[in-house]
Amino acid sequence: MKMSATETSDSTVLKEGELEKRSDNLLQFWKRKTCVLTQDSLSIYPDAQKKSKAKELKLQAIKKVDCVERTGKFVYFTIVTTDNKEIDFRCMDEDGCWNAVITMALIDFQNRKAIQDFKSRQESDNVSPGHQDRHMARAP
Repeated sequence: MKMSATETSDSTVLKEGELEKRSDNLLQFWKRKTCVLTQDSLSIYPDAQKKSKAKELKLQAIKKVDCVERTGKFVYFTIVTTDNKEIDFRCMDEDGCWNAVITMALIDFQNRKAIQDFKSRQESDNVSPGHQDRHMARAP
């Protein structure tokens, strides 16, 4: 699969390819998934053709990417969600650094959100009553 960033109708695809996800059941098998990382989410498809419905993990629901470990041919990492759920993944070392791309997308998302929140606060401060009074009180 192509690993370069491409445009889709929803969002820019930052990375697309295969990851293995550890199942939540008692046996904890590794299952191969097709994943698509965009600026806002990680979509996890059960099949390579992406015919089945994807499970979408929004970046706003991710707290951090943790426990990165290289052993043999695999890179293992854990995505920790905002409700402290841990989702374990692994990928082939030659597939590139999924963990790094997800981490960078998460940082970019958090920065965009912080800027948006700051602008919203500024706009609400400018609209709030008494705003001009505060400026006048500071004037010499």
